Amino acid sequence: MNKKLSMADYLMTLLFLFVIIGALGAFFYGIKVGKDKTTIKYELLIAEKQEMAKELTAYHQQYLVSFYHTIYLPYRDFQKKWFEHLDAIELESESVDPQSIFKELSKLADEKFKSMESMSMPSTSPLLQEAHSNYLKSLKLFSDATSEFRSKTTNQQGAKIVEMINNEVFFKEAKNFALLAQSDYYSAIVSWNESTNPNLAGMDLANMDDVTFNEWSQMNLNIKNVFVSNILEETMNYVPYYPQDITIRIDEMITNGQAKKMAFLTVKPIIEMLVDTNAVRSGDYLKKRQVFYKNETLPQLPFFYE
Repeated sequence: MNKKLSMADYLMTLLFLFVIIGALGAFFYGIKVGKDKTTIKYELLIAEKQEMAKELTAYHQQYLVSFYHTIYLPYRDFQKKWFEHLDAIELESESVDPQSIFKELSKLADEKFKSMESMSMPSTSPLLQEAHSNYLKSLKLFSDATSEFRSKTTNQQGAKIVEMINNEVFFKEAKNFALLAQSDYYSAIVSWNESTNPNLAGMDLANMDDVTFNEWSQMNLNIKNVFVSNILEETMNYVPYYPQDITIRIDEMITNGQAKKMAFLTVKPIIEMLVDTNAVRSGDYLKKRQVFYKNETLPQLPFFYE
């Protein structure tokens, strides 16, 4: 016998269907939300890893080598001539004509500027870009300052000329830009080192105002060189040798006990003493490299090996 459904039965059936449809909708919406969250999470992780990868390869050894040959070495050529000529002026040799020397230096600085101006570094390597820009600023100032300075050397003796140079504002600025560039380049070397060893120890010590002997021992050569270059920049010491030449002299003094005998407790005063007393020479690092840094991880840059 057929029983006819009442209105209440129809309403209950419809309500039941709505509940089922709502539950299914909520279920699939939950799946979609969960999926979207998971996708976003992994997209962020992937983006972070890609960004980290970019950062680690930003200072690829190839970039460091390219910078060395196209920017760093041309600047060093000028820097060597600068110190050679200043030494000749200070010795007051009869064959030395200060005006001719400054004319030559101005021309050389301008030539190096033009040869380096067209070079470029990857946008992913801001330290190298900054170093490039600062070396160019240094050369431009040296070129202009030496040209203007020529007339001031008339009837002046060698030692007086050197003193005048050391007090000249534009020469000070030229040196300052070079020291900034040097710090940037050595910092880029540490960034390369970090890409080869993400757990590189002593990174936080590189930019300290000063470090103890124990802290110094925790740094590898690349980080020590950054510390030294930062101190040179801070103290405005424009010198003819490399930061690693100072680094190895510090290592020697600490190892043989000389630093302790001289009552040094931290590294910065040693750097200042070594510079002030002319106790460092170009090539000091290469002479003792095998003693202190035989197995050091270094980029293939000539000043570390030749």
